[in-house]
Amino acid sequence: MVQEGSKRARALGYPTVNITQDDPSVSGVYAAVVRIDKTIYHAVAFADPSRKLLEAHVFGLSEGVYGRQLSIELVEKIRETATFSDDETLKSAIDDDIAKAREYFKN
Repeated sequence: MVQEGSKRARALGYPTVNITQDDPSVSGVYAAVVRIDKTIYHAVAFADPSRKLLEAHVFGLSEGVYGRQLSIELVEKIRETATFSDDETLKSAIDDDIAKAREYFKN
């Protein structure tokens, strides 16, 4: 079930869908496949075991999905979790993550 998050990613220009994630061994940034009803989307996802959260920036998603059920399948790890000194550095890393996820799905 999609949960409402802190909306920090949205404020940075990268809205996400958020679901709980209870596996502490899964962390980092991934290329991901998101299924909402019968529609499949590509995404870049961040698994954060400290917050027990899996958040995905879904490519091409324009509708609201709060309260709906979806699945997020992590298909290719892009990088480990990192800490960033400021929002601009974080945004640059997210842009790079998105580019790598898109490249993964092209191949």
